Amino acid sequence: MNALNKTVRFVFIFILLVQLFGCSAKKNNVVINAGKISVEINENLYTRITTIYAPNNKLTNNFRPSDYLITTKDTIKDFHLEKVERKRKSAYTEYIISGISVKPQKIGKTYSIKIYNDFPEFVFFKTFYANLSDSLVTVKAWVANDYLIPQKDTNQVFWSYQGATYEERPDWVMPVRNGYKRKNYMGMNASDYGGGIPIVDIWSENFGIGIGHVETVPKLVSLPVVRDEKIGGTEIKITYENEKQLNKGDTLATFETFVTAHKGDYFHTLRRYSEFMQKHKGIHFNKIPSTSYEPIWCAWGYEREFTVNQILGTLPEVKKLGYKWVVIDDGWQTAEGDWLLNPKKFPHGEKDIIDFVRKIHKAGLKAKLWWAPLAVDPGTKLIAEHPEMLLLNKNGEPQKISWWDSFYLCPAYEGTLEYTRTLVRKFIEEWKFDGLKIDGQHLNGAPPCYNSAHHHARPEEAVEAMPKFFKTIYDEAVRYNPDAVIEVCPCGTAYNYYMLPYLNQVVASDPTSSWQIRLKGKTFKALLGGSAPYYGDHVELSDTKEDFASTVGVGGIIGTKFVWPVGAHFNKESGDVSLTPAKEKKWRKWMKIYEQNRLPEGEYLGELYDIGFYRPEAHVIKKGDTLYYAFYADKFNGSIELRGLDKNSSYDIIDYVNNVKIATIPANKRILKVSFKKYLLLKAIKSQ
Repeated sequence: MNALNKTVRFVFIFILLVQLFGCSAKKNNVVINAGKISVEINENLYTRITTIYAPNNKLTNNFRPSDYLITTKDTIKDFHLEKVERKRKSAYTEYIISGISVKPQKIGKTYSIKIYNDFPEFVFFKTFYANLSDSLVTVKAWVANDYLIPQKDTNQVFWSYQGATYEERPDWVMPVRNGYKRKNYMGMNASDYGGGIPIVDIWSENFGIGIGHVETVPKLVSLPVVRDEKIGGTEIKITYENEKQLNKGDTLATFETFVTAHKGDYFHTLRRYSEFMQKHKGIHFNKIPSTSYEPIWCAWGYEREFTVNQILGTLPEVKKLGYKWVVIDDGWQTAEGDWLLNPKKFPHGEKDIIDFVRKIHKAGLKAKLWWAPLAVDPGTKLIAEHPEMLLLNKNGEPQKISWWDSFYLCPAYEGTLEYTRTLVRKFIEEWKFDGLKIDGQHLNGAPPCYNSAHHHARPEEAVEAMPKFFKTIYDEAVRYNPDAVIEVCPCGTAYNYYMLPYLNQVVASDPTSSWQIRLKGKTFKALLGGSAPYYGDHVELSDTKEDFASTVGVGGIIGTKFVWPVGAHFNKESGDVSLTPAKEKKWRKWMKIYEQNRLPEGEYLGELYDIGFYRPEAHVIKKGDTLYYAFYADKFNGSIELRGLDKNSSYDIIDYVNNVKIATIPANKRILKVSFKKYLLLKAIKSQ
């Protein structure tokens, strides 16, 4: 019997014993102290959160029901506290707190609350509900970690991190003002937009609170954020809407969730969440090859109309400027799904593509191939021969992928996995590509699959199979090339956390602004570590179409999609991206800056500056004893604080973009008067 079943069985037997032998209720509140955060539970199993970071230690002022059931008859929030137990384990202490609700339906509730020794700012919850009545109980949803952060001043701004995916591709980090509301559903919020990081984090200048779940596969929860003066502040919670019938004696278990407190912005929550998942949940990130940090030129400047000769003709400029990667983008294939070579570009088939890659290698460059797995176009050979691969929605129809007018293949179906392995083997082993650019917003999350040919135990198996699907691609690629770079670009989505172990290059993924480039860089450095290989995407997608500073300053890998010679192609997405003489001078300058400093290989120190409240916006990277600072503002004239320096050392401060020493600051001084427009990139070197 597995651990979950043992716990469920214990819970049900315990509650029956409570009824039979009349155990008395605890009159005093239960206080569970993790060190930096505490949970108080009163006689109704309401909770209140306190933390050392909040004024008067109160994060939520009043006791309120934070975990409850929504049934077809009512919302069951009130439970009478019956018993409290504590169990000490080597890694954590578990509190088992039980109670019973008599009205409107007789339901037993048992908290399993864990405090891990090495995560003193987190409290982990799992809740069990048992039907103790004689009648059927139909559960519509359960709610966990429902907290209200009070705000008396309606003009007060809270900042937030919200990890859900939407078609409009909103910022992941944003202010929350009065009247704000968003559901943050982790499932499909459009036909092909879904998935994300199952966390929301809200913070003020003084303290922050984050909630999320720590399951090892994606779950279809929502993490709504509501700011409304009528409720007196900002409400966050986790909800799971999935109708379930409980007969007498049946038990429902929620997912394992958490609440955490911190000072500063969301970086701490994401960093510690990912560390917890790696240490206690078996998530493993693979070693990053040096090839993941090399600058990228992408042929997408020529778009789908590219020709082989255009790309080969551009290679000398690519090589001269110092780029190491050449990406063959969308347009090489006959159709999504079949992945056959376009005969207009490769008339001799595989002989031509192999020769093409050989010429890229001969130029001293590496080749990456664009690919959109799980997408299949109507009318393709694959659908004709293998219709059973399709993911079908609840209506029995193929699920549409809007961007390419395609359909989903089911990631949980073994036939899809085997077909995917065959393609990766062809791309890497036979065609000799050095890496893959895996593209498409549909890859961030799959909808439930109702295809009866797949014999799923639950439709949600397709949702939960996405990590295994990416593992299949990664394992097959590195099997043939241990240094293969697997870049996943889910087109503006908030990235599915569970895909991250099976790639070795993340990307800004069609940023709509330089702000997005920077905030995404901070987010990935939190989740993947301070030296995460984060590609800032084509610089032509940044503000002014040449903002290398935003990528370099946050420790990103630079890239471009220029065309050459001037006027070779007008890009429908970004306009004229020709490498003019003026651009070439700038591109060369930023390549020199990138190669001289190699900041992606340094350690991003994300907790030194609050991205919401510190102005100017600031980021810092440590390489050895040198710290690299990046400041951003439309226009700034004032004082900046250089945080993180050795308190016993003086430093020379150098503007490394212009190679100008601007100050020497003594050990007792960390404030510097500066003036700049758009950005200021500095490095602090210990004075001799």
